[in-house]
Amino acid sequence: MTYTTAALLAVALTVVLDLLVLRTRLLTRKAFWTAYAIVVFFQLVTNGVLTGRGIVFYDGDVITGSTSRAGETPAPLGDGRIVFAPLEDLLFGFALVVQTLAWWVWWGRRLSRSGRSSHP
Repeated sequence: MTYTTAALLAVALTVVLDLLVLRTRLLTRKAFWTAYAIVVFFQLVTNGVLTGRGIVFYDGDVITGSTSRAGETPAPLGDGRIVFAPLEDLLFGFALVVQTLAWWVWWGRRLSRSGRSSHP
């Protein structure tokens, strides 16, 4: 399985999890997208520092649309990247953020229905 395939699969499974399995419907809320914009901004800053300064390298063979090779400093935009971040990293980041929040909401609802408090 390629990095791109895994990233797309992670996004698809996350959308199904949010909308159909857990039914938290975070992806339909304006508040989620506002918060996610903040998360993506800092994800791009962090990835830009790590990748742009050569602390982390990605082999261009595993990034969609990239021609750079491992060890080369990539262009900040283009070549399969946005602010040095491979598009696949942004997809994985999306899946991680949505799943973290969806599970948080789902467990919170479940605990409140059972009458249990999450506080001692």
